[in-house]
Amino acid sequence: YINTLVGYWAIQQERGEVYSPSTGIELPTGAVKSPDVAWVSDERLATLDQDSDEQFLKVVPDFVVEVRSSTDRLKKLKSKMENTWMANGVRLAWLIDPYKETVWIYRADQEIEIVKGFEGKTLSGEEVLEGFELPLDRLRAK
Repeated sequence: YINTLVGYWAIQQERGEVYSPSTGIELPTGAVKSPDVAWVSDERLATLDQDSDEQFLKVVPDFVVEVRSSTDRLKKLKSKMENTWMANGVRLAWLIDPYKETVWIYRADQEIEIVKGFEGKTLSGEEVLEGFELPLDRLRAK
C-alpha cells in the first residue's frame, strides 16, 4: 500500500524512483538491505554508474519506510533504522508498527519523533517528499 502511494507521488512529481523490498540496496558500508519502501531522488540517482551491471542498487535512498511485521523484533528494527539507514545518509525514514499503532520518524541530525495512535493522523513527506501524505488509518493491523 505505502509503496503504491509513494510510487504514485513520484510519477505525479516526475521525481526520483521508488523501490520495493525486492530491491537490494548496497550501502557505503557494504551492507545490503531491502527496506519495505525506498525513494531515491534524481540527484542521488545521477551519481550511479550507468554502465554498471551490479546486482544491487549502489545508492543511499533519500527516504525509507520499514513496516513491522508480526515476526519482527522492534529493537532490531530500531537499530536498523539508526545504524543502517540514518547512519548512511537517509534524509527521512519512518518505522511503522501497525500493532502498537506507533510511528518513529527519523530525520537526519534530529531527535526521533514518536507518533502514537493512527486514527485521523497523517504523516508528511516534509521537504524530502514534498506534498506527500500518508493517512495512518489504513495501516492498522487487522
